[in-house]
Amino acid sequence: MRYIISLLIALVLSGKVYCWGFYAHEKINGYAIYLLPPEMLVLYKPSTAYLKTHATDPDKRRYILKAEGPRHFIDLDKYGRYPFSELPRNWQAAINKFGEDSLIQHGILPWRIQQVLAMLTGAFRDKNKASILKLSADLGHYIGDAHVPLHTSSNHNGQKTNQHGIHGFWESRVPELLADQEWDFFLEKARYISQPAETTWKFILESALAVDSVLLMEAELSKSFAADEKFAFEWRKQALIRQYSSSFSKEYNRLLRGMVERRMRQSVQAVADFWYTAWVNAGQPKLKGMAGEMWTDSSQNELDSLSFYWRSQPVKGKSCD
Repeated sequence: MRYIISLLIALVLSGKVYCWGFYAHEKINGYAIYLLPPEMLVLYKPSTAYLKTHATDPDKRRYILKAEGPRHFIDLDKYGRYPFSELPRNWQAAINKFGEDSLIQHGILPWRIQQVLAMLTGAFRDKNKASILKLSADLGHYIGDAHVPLHTSSNHNGQKTNQHGIHGFWESRVPELLADQEWDFFLEKARYISQPAETTWKFILESALAVDSVLLMEAELSKSFAADEKFAFEWRKQALIRQYSSSFSKEYNRLLRGMVERRMRQSVQAVADFWYTAWVNAGQPKLKGMAGEMWTDSSQNELDSLSFYWRSQPVKGKSCD
């Protein structure tokens, strides 16, 4: 019996939980591709596997680079109350008021989205295939993160309200359980965004407005579930882990009135919109028959190192575990 218990503990501790879940980030980038116009599909559709697989690269970099962590969140509650008007939306104005170190400490997600969007626009102008796909995958990840309510709160994993694990529950467990079986991802074609910064702050603030519901609904639902009903042991990627049960997860989704599905759908639309906007702002370059090898030896070595280190190093900064 002691051996079995020890084995179960080891298996539980071996499992990792990733922000939005690897599954959801891959789905978001994958669905966004099919909202693009034919002129972009000639590059993006054949690159579907790459854009899905590398949708999680920014999360992997959190295990290597200290600077990566703050790019995934913003603790808006550190700046007063909604709509957090104390915080300038312009990066330089925010630095002038709070200082760069303070901003980094509390997260820089909305500004990171703008930075990567500009970089992607430049990659389109240069017709650099490797950079276009790499930056598209990264931009999809950050936009996905911006649609997750707890990425806008200092109580990012329920640690302040005795709800540890709620982060992965909302953005990983619920989508994995329901997205393929019940959710609808029939969306509009990609749209041009004339004011990307304002649009970014719009969905950041929408996420912030949903934080209380995310926490309160889980707390209320927990009162009606015994511990052995709320949690269950299930196999996940060759590891046995303790996670929220199917019955608890489905009831939570019902109480939230489809919030997780709604935010995931909005993520897909926004990713396609921002990819399309970068291409238009670059002058709509022709992507068909883009010449040249995609990877140099150095870039491939970088990807190999990224894959190795995220498995063996502790996360630097906030964790969703």
